[in-house]
Amino acid sequence: MVQVEGLTKLYGDFTAVNELSFSIQPGEVVGLVGPNGAGKTTTLRCLAGIIPPSRGTVRVCGHDLATNAIEAKKQLAFLTDEPRLFDYLTVWQHLNFVARIYQVADYETIGATLLDELELANKKDSLPGELSRGMKQKLVIACGLLHSPKVIYFDEPLTGLDPYGIRRMKDSILKRARDGAAIIISSHLLHLVEEICTRLLILKNGQKIADGTMAEVTRKFSEQSGDASLEEIFFRATGDARAPLPPPVLPLEPK
Repeated sequence: MVQVEGLTKLYGDFTAVNELSFSIQPGEVVGLVGPNGAGKTTTLRCLAGIIPPSRGTVRVCGHDLATNAIEAKKQLAFLTDEPRLFDYLTVWQHLNFVARIYQVADYETIGATLLDELELANKKDSLPGELSRGMKQKLVIACGLLHSPKVIYFDEPLTGLDPYGIRRMKDSILKRARDGAAIIISSHLLHLVEEICTRLLILKNGQKIADGTMAEVTRKFSEQSGDASLEEIFFRATGDARAPLPPPVLPLEPK
């Protein structure tokens, strides 16, 4: 579904991503993790065709993103953590607009199902200014999924969602993976990655540190078989041996 070969992105003399190669098969959910500045968002933007790589190739469903961008982009969705909406279009008008761009037949049925799934059905006629931060995020997700993409990139997908929204978002991601979509999730929420991802891709300073199934990466960075949590694996893989900070000590109440 997604093949990446030698992906490199330069900003002047700075190398944001360096010779990155990997592939994603249908039904896989890949967790893209790394410290700040590791190159995660740059990688996703290159994979989505938002910015061109300096070197390397990206193929989406067999289409080269550099030479056949339109066909490649028809197959993918890139959902960021910052909802960008049209101030004067209602929730339903957003879906109508996206449906016209992607030429989605029977978008009414698909759109209504998505609004129910994301708990937005009762906000169908609302403008973005009437929506909470989490509802705006859900609307962006609904727009991104309307054309039934085969490849989906999530950049911090749970930002702004309440606990109910988080649970529904997890279920939505797993449902699409079961239906055969290839999915990448970039997140600092390691418990989310550990819970729903089948593979792990760890970056540091723009380079691939690890790539494999959760079990394979765990074995690689465990001192004993299966002895490490994903948090501990993250610290070991990225060369940061610091333990998580202890909880703050609250002052005692005066008696």
